[in-house]
Amino acid sequence: MKNNLEHPVFNILADIAAENNIEAYVIGGYVRDIFLNRPSKDIDIVVLGNGIEFAELSGKQLKSKVSVFKSFGTAMLRYKDLEIEFVGARKESYRADSRKPIVENGSIQDDQLRRDFTINALALSLNKNNFGQLVDPFMGQEDLERRIIRTPLDPELTFSDDPLRMMRAIRFATQLNFEIEESALAAIASQKDRISIVSKERITDELNKIISAPVPSIGFKHLFNTGLLQLIFPQMANLYGVEIIKGKGHKDNFYHTLQVLDNICTVTSDLWLRWAAILHDIAKPPTKRFEEKQGWTFHGHEDRGAKMVPQIFAQLKLPLNEKMKFVQKLVQLHLRPIVLAQEVVTDSAVRRLLFDAGDDIESLMLLCNADVTTKNEYKVKKYRNNFELVKQKLKDVEERDKIRNWQPPVTGQDIMDYFGLPAGKEVGLIKNAIREAILEGDITNSYSDALAFMLKKGKEFGLSPVRTPDSAN
Repeated sequence: MKNNLEHPVFNILADIAAENNIEAYVIGGYVRDIFLNRPSKDIDIVVLGNGIEFAELSGKQLKSKVSVFKSFGTAMLRYKDLEIEFVGARKESYRADSRKPIVENGSIQDDQLRRDFTINALALSLNKNNFGQLVDPFMGQEDLERRIIRTPLDPELTFSDDPLRMMRAIRFATQLNFEIEESALAAIASQKDRISIVSKERITDELNKIISAPVPSIGFKHLFNTGLLQLIFPQMANLYGVEIIKGKGHKDNFYHTLQVLDNICTVTSDLWLRWAAILHDIAKPPTKRFEEKQGWTFHGHEDRGAKMVPQIFAQLKLPLNEKMKFVQKLVQLHLRPIVLAQEVVTDSAVRRLLFDAGDDIESLMLLCNADVTTKNEYKVKKYRNNFELVKQKLKDVEERDKIRNWQPPVTGQDIMDYFGLPAGKEVGLIKNAIREAILEGDITNSYSDALAFMLKKGKEFGLSPVRTPDSAN
């Protein structure tokens, strides 16, 4: 394993350890990623003794500033493109009401025993007598080869002690496309209620890592099947199931959503576009109705869903800023391109979509493409071809009418100035009428046409201009 410690920093750390009679190891994710042939810039060093003191000795030698976190007993420094964290080997015990451990000094074996999974308990020696030797008491290397997520200790105890590890097990399985050992999966199901002692922020951090994986549905299926999803994100779990009345059923909206999510992950790594895929049908359960002639309907689920987005973001401690508004907009608009693709596309409908979507039109089209999950090849081809026509129409209308992020050429202030009006209802009515006339194609998107329309509309309201177009600035 010496070849795996080729970076010069490891020899420097080994020299410091030898000079100060300190036993030290590289441990955890960096070692795991060596076996997986994945690049890693985060290095964890565990020492028998005081990790902070070893960090300070290393910082002096490497001429790097050391950040100390006394309450955690850790220290960290940056060296070139690496981030190196130092900690003393320790053993841990837990109280039932907290995932914060009681920590004592321990051996390297104690430290490996407290690790969450066998693949994260691998260590490489930095000691001169066995530099680079693998320390693997739990067959973590074999689990990597078998592509298995397994805990060093009894999984029931592991997940009860620190329930966040349940989310981490599912996250690693999703990121690496590994299986979770059967007993560990059963333990997650039995210990799921313990997730209540973990902060929403930590849960959502793991959830976002699952969503950022190449195939997030792997993780969501584990979350649902173990019962965790019902506790941390019940609105999504509620999408599950098919109801049949008089021989008529609807698709399972949970698995449809997972397919849409996986579809969109093939074309974008944008976390918030992925969230839009997750939430696009979130309001189907509360809007579901059975109608004799039509069968199952979900009328207004896009409007209801858009209203649910801020509540869900707040519940999950996701940002309530422009990212939330982006997701909300896409949920609100996600049916519009699909409707256009099914019908004869009018310039008016395209102008309205451009106006409402603005700079997010490309993201909206990606979402709508991902939303085609039918197994009928003819329908898929038809939808795809129609979407291409819609995209071309969007491009043509945008180039001609410049509607994206558009504001009518005549402003509310113009209307007040021309008619000597204070701000009020009449100003809003005239402004809306101008906007509608342009979107409908009744007048061009030009100042002169909008001004002439304004004067005509004002006359209908019994208004007379106090200034003429010629005197306008």
